[in-house]
Amino acid sequence: MVVVFEGYAGLARRVLAGPARLGRTRLVAVDGPSGAGKTVFAARLADALAGETPDAVRPPVVHTDDLLDGWDDQLTFWGRLEEQVLAPVRAGRPGAYRRYSWMRRRFLPAAVPVPAVSVLIVEGVSAARAAAGADLTLAVFVTAPQPLRLSRAVARDGPSILPELRRWHVTERVHFAVDGTEDRADLVVDGAPDLPHAAERYYCRRG
Repeated sequence: MVVVFEGYAGLARRVLAGPARLGRTRLVAVDGPSGAGKTVFAARLADALAGETPDAVRPPVVHTDDLLDGWDDQLTFWGRLEEQVLAPVRAGRPGAYRRYSWMRRRFLPAAVPVPAVSVLIVEGVSAARAAAGADLTLAVFVTAPQPLRLSRAVARDGPSILPELRRWHVTERVHFAVDGTEDRADLVVDGAPDLPHAAERYYCRRG
């Protein structure tokens, strides 16, 4: 397997050079299994894009975990994302969604605005699903070894989530196999590279 380190700055230029397919917005999906490093990758790409976009703003990052109505909504949240975020932005209007509180187990009343700007990043499991393909400028799949992904999630959320997390891992594994997400991705990223590098500036591409 070929492993290459590439810069987030170069990837930002690639995004901006790509076609806008969600109306006038370039939609980037950062997908991959739980604990692979999607959130960090999405944040670093957004930082690289900040000030480089035509509207000179840091692109908004929508985390699909914020749209899930609990553990049982792992893959069925998409209608909510489409209605509240993608459809308005596709039409050139700002979107807005209510963030789910995993502590309170309900959606919070305050709306989170999503401006219709030149780039939008959606991060989370199934973000690059086949159904989104027509809207995507770039599909990224972030991966890492399963034991590391499990330990990361437990370190972040505590051991009490293990029963649900194990079920989640089974569901996402089946989804990725059926959907062919990794094979369709424009970019596959190693979320746990062994070689030392400046992680804030470079990511590890697999291919």
